[in-house]
Amino acid sequence: MRKIDVHELIDKAKFNRFHWQVLFWCALIIIFDGYDLVIYGVVLPVLMKEWDLTPLQAGTLGSYALFGMMFGALIFGPLSDRFGRKRVIAICVVLFSFFTFINGFATTPTEFAICRFIAGLGIGGVMPNVVALMTEYSPKKLRTTLVAIMFSGYSVGGMLSAGLGMYLIPNFGWPSVFFVAGVPLLLLPVILYALPESIGFLLHAKRDAEAGVLLGRVEPNFAPRIGDRYEMPTGKTSHVSLVALFKNGRALSTLMFWLAFFMCLLMVYALASWLPKLMTQAGYGLGSSLSFLLVLNFGAIFGAIGGGFIADRLHLKTVLMVFFVIAAFSISLLGFKSPTAVLYLLVAAAGATTIGSQILLYAYVAQFYPMAIRSTGIGWASGVGRSGAIVGPILGGTLLGMAMPLEYNFMFFAIPGAIAAFAVSLVARSAAHAPTEELPLPFAAEAGAISD
Repeated sequence: MRKIDVHELIDKAKFNRFHWQVLFWCALIIIFDGYDLVIYGVVLPVLMKEWDLTPLQAGTLGSYALFGMMFGALIFGPLSDRFGRKRVIAICVVLFSFFTFINGFATTPTEFAICRFIAGLGIGGVMPNVVALMTEYSPKKLRTTLVAIMFSGYSVGGMLSAGLGMYLIPNFGWPSVFFVAGVPLLLLPVILYALPESIGFLLHAKRDAEAGVLLGRVEPNFAPRIGDRYEMPTGKTSHVSLVALFKNGRALSTLMFWLAFFMCLLMVYALASWLPKLMTQAGYGLGSSLSFLLVLNFGAIFGAIGGGFIADRLHLKTVLMVFFVIAAFSISLLGFKSPTAVLYLLVAAAGATTIGSQILLYAYVAQFYPMAIRSTGIGWASGVGRSGAIVGPILGGTLLGMAMPLEYNFMFFAIPGAIAAFAVSLVARSAAHAPTEELPLPFAAEAGAISD
């Protein structure tokens, strides 16, 4: 009987076709996810005119999907630790694709809000699960980079949403961009076939033979044998999952993760919801205003991948602190009159360091918590942070309704960046570096396996 250290085997595996497959399908899901989320900012200027919405009403309407995302992250993150990531991911894809598609038939703000809320459940629920799955299968040296590349699919989805909106809305009306969201439903059988289940879940469910086959794909030099004993410290705990996030010296870091998520998501969704409208108010046409949203998400791709590449060589904590400072600086300058080229550069920098930072925060949380509570940790950080996402559009609508000078709007959007930088500075570099209450052996083993 062989003893197989699953963590060591995955950590030391060379990047191969299997990793490409996991990366591709997880990134594709996030692309669909990002498309469905950013779509509101694309149609907002048209909806405000067609339904005669006040800025505050428009901001509140935009928050319904974000309410759904908060509950989705809190519900579906922990559920996947019990029922498997693959099954939960499939449920989430059905929720956000079907109800975004149905959104195109809405004729009143109430119908629109209901569809956005239910779609938000799936949008928020899928995020912690694909992050956890990608983290679990990534070689240690590439872990942050791969999660960042995967999550940059969110920005690709946002760019698709803005790009298609520039063509579809003038020619076919605003519902057309929602109808495109039904495409993932057609691809769902293929996604379910190609996406692997979590190794940790398979071993917990006593499905060792399936786990062995997957490990043979992770590391082609490994050949599973009958009777192999797979050892995978997961930090199993007798505590309720939520309580476990505060045990073993993790309390301060958990709270600071939540604060950083809140502030980061406030910036992301304030900009995603209101950037086109603010630029329209500044004198740009609808097409030009949507191009700013396109550039925002384009910059996010470079921020996420570049930040992940640097973080694998330095540390996520350092990169995040610098990113948040740059975010506050670049957003605060957006309200001042500048040449168009300079504005585009500032918007790209804002996208790189807000949406990019959101992606890197997910990677940091995924690497910080033990596997047994990883999805729970990501789900709660994301879920609590969603309250910031909810505040963002409402704050933007309130500021716009007050008819404040343009630069004041962006100043208010920038302050959370400075607060987020401070919060990240108080997070432990990894679970292994947190002040301990005497780590139980399983926790210690897992912390060592995931620390940088």
